[in-house]
Amino acid sequence: MITDPIADFLTRIRNAAKAGHKVVEIPASKLKLEMTKILVDQGYALSYKMAENEGPQGTIKIALKYDAMTKQPAFRGLTRVSKPGLRQYVNTDSMPRVKNGLGIAIVSTSKGVMTDKQARASKVGGEVLCYVY
Repeated sequence: MITDPIADFLTRIRNAAKAGHKVVEIPASKLKLEMTKILVDQGYALSYKMAENEGPQGTIKIALKYDAMTKQPAFRGLTRVSKPGLRQYVNTDSMPRVKNGLGIAIVSTSKGVMTDKQARASKVGGEVLCYVY
């Protein structure tokens, strides 16, 4: 049993990128699917595919994105912020800026999972799940 599925999600992506894999498979959930959509929309991953028939809840297959010249992953870091033992909540005024605006923070709000920029524009706060830069 995994006590922190979001940390497991980020670790699987980090490990696959360090190993140079093109695709990573992750057990699916609604939250992980929304986080995956954000990673694809922001350009940190190429695409994703939801496989319904694999496992009890299905799996998400994420195609990782690499730089063509250096073969480095599109992201430099995936950092878990809010942990099960210490949740990190922010309001609109104290929304974090990751790497001075070059990275994104994925925030779980009352209006759904979104980036820090979208949360600021919607004037809504929430739980900071992770930083991607």
